Amino acid sequence: MRTKTINWLCLLLPLSAGLPAWADPAPAAARAPQLSAEQLSGAVKQALDEMGFQFDGYLRSGFYGSGNNLPKGQYQLGGDLQHYRLGNEGDTYIELGIGKKWMLGNGVSWGAYVMPTIYNGKTSASQVYGYISGLEFAPNLTLWAGQRYHRIQDIHILDNWLMQDGDNYGAGVDGIAVGQAKLNLSVSSSGSYANDNATLNNARRANFQLAGIATNPGGKLTLTGAAVSGDFAIGKPGAALGLLHNQKDFLAQGINNSLFLQASTGHASLSGQFYNLDSGGAAQAGARQSRIADVLDWQRGRFGGQAVLGWQTVSPDNAAKYRDASVGGRLSYGVAANVKLLSEIGLTSRDTDNQPSQRLNKATLAVAFAPNTDFWTRPELRVYASHYNWNHAAAQANLTTFAANGRTHANTFGVQLEAWW
Repeated sequence: MRTKTINWLCLLLPLSAGLPAWADPAPAAARAPQLSAEQLSGAVKQALDEMGFQFDGYLRSGFYGSGNNLPKGQYQLGGDLQHYRLGNEGDTYIELGIGKKWMLGNGVSWGAYVMPTIYNGKTSASQVYGYISGLEFAPNLTLWAGQRYHRIQDIHILDNWLMQDGDNYGAGVDGIAVGQAKLNLSVSSSGSYANDNATLNNARRANFQLAGIATNPGGKLTLTGAAVSGDFAIGKPGAALGLLHNQKDFLAQGINNSLFLQASTGHASLSGQFYNLDSGGAAQAGARQSRIADVLDWQRGRFGGQAVLGWQTVSPDNAAKYRDASVGGRLSYGVAANVKLLSEIGLTSRDTDNQPSQRLNKATLAVAFAPNTDFWTRPELRVYASHYNWNHAAAQANLTTFAANGRTHANTFGVQLEAWW
């Protein structure tokens, strides 16, 4: 019986080619060309762009474990260059960027953007602002007001944006042409959506960012600066200057290098934000700071990674000077179509005047699953195990966090998903 049925179908199929569309036995979905996930994502993004919608975000979360009720992550001595994050986060963080742009005619447009965040259950917002652009007297400029940050560049494996001008209430203008470079200018108060500062308007800040200065083949320079003033309970006004040089194909094709040189004083941070504005005690004062960091990242075949070497000094206005050193990196190697092996090592230290030197080291091994084997590919689901050890001086300085009871080592493990879009 089955053979006869198949034979009858073979006779009927050629006839179906002449049937009208409404009588076609094949559903429309079966006749439509099949799109890959990447093509579908691109089509959706293009459709949203054409309607003026913006949707982006970041997510990390998972199962985190540790022995003896120790912290599940955040093992670091406290410096800006010291949080080697793979297998060392132990938290949940989500940010959603949602925006809409309206075209008003004659090239003029305006828009609004909001970025709510959730960190370990605490809700806030990093950005809430509006903007207008395409004005006849300044067709290439964007004027904005609200709470906004300009993030220039981070060191991903340290989870730290070394250059950004901060998320406070303010206003500014973007896109001023300076040769082939672009200049952004802004002014800010110390208030923010999260109301972190006890006295919201006791400080003011002016920032500039000049990006895209061509220096050599494959090389570009970025300059940043900040000036902070106000009525401070403790500490002094301050200023910050920063230089970033990015070099493509450094030493070999596929290797990129980033060199940061930064300095700041008073209540200005190295990144260009406010520094220690709250009047919560003598420790919350200004400081003279300097930083040098060099970062390599690469992808050559299945082998990718990022490495960093950094040095930072902090001289508080009313406390001992300290120096932080950091060297480490994360390696990624593709072993199958959707499988990567990851390893990360971080060696960190803090030397404080007239105190013993602190040392903390970490090592992590992980298996990661992703759409492909490139270092930067996300989403990435990792199964990891981490080991940390530190000396007695670090234990004494961190008795209330990871070194309770004078412990000098710890292990963590977990499964984490990280994604951005």
